[in-house]
Amino acid sequence: MRYREVKHKLVALGCQELPRTGGGSHRKWYNPSTQRATVLPDWGKRDLKCGTVKAALKQLGILWATFEQA
Repeated sequence: MRYREVKHKLVALGCQELPRTGGGSHRKWYNPSTQRATVLPDWGKRDLKCGTVKAALKQLGILWATFEQA
């Protein structure tokens, strides 16, 4: 799954991408309903590993089944 696909699903679930303060390939996300944050790599066209996405969702307090349906 590419970063762009993950981004669209997170936005649909109400998460917000925090503004970047510097360079780099990682983006910070915040879930206002759980008040939790996490970091996801933005590798462009390269796929993110499933474990990386699952770990980020766990940190945000989002269930995998909920994420898949978004």
